[in-house]
Amino acid sequence: MSTGKTSAPAIRYSAITFDCPDPADMARFYGDVLGLPVVLSTDDFILLGQEGSAGLGFNRLADYRRPTWPDPSQEKQAHMELGVDDLDAAQAWLLALGAVEPTVQPEPDRWRVLLDPAGHPFCISTLV
Repeated sequence: MSTGKTSAPAIRYSAITFDCPDPADMARFYGDVLGLPVVLSTDDFILLGQEGSAGLGFNRLADYRRPTWPDPSQEKQAHMELGVDDLDAAQAWLLALGAVEPTVQPEPDRWRVLLDPAGHPFCISTLV
């Protein structure tokens, strides 16, 4: 066993990937929301991004089960936080793009929870 110091390997954050039933639907939604182009596309996976930046991927999962937040029967696996300047204007625009507003809003004056087309919760906030 070596006791010498070794340097850490170079590790970069490259992407977050969400499981979903329809990668094209998710890529359209988040591409419109974030202004990101498709950088890689197959039948079962789509990656959005920009050269030199981390991306956002969507992976087809045959037995995908939609999160039921806030009901814990099918927990959310992850959620995204998006910074906005105007909560009401951003929420209206996101709903027009296909987001859904759940009935539960824990602190609607500070942030809003919305659901993407696959049911993943995401938040918009002026705090970020």
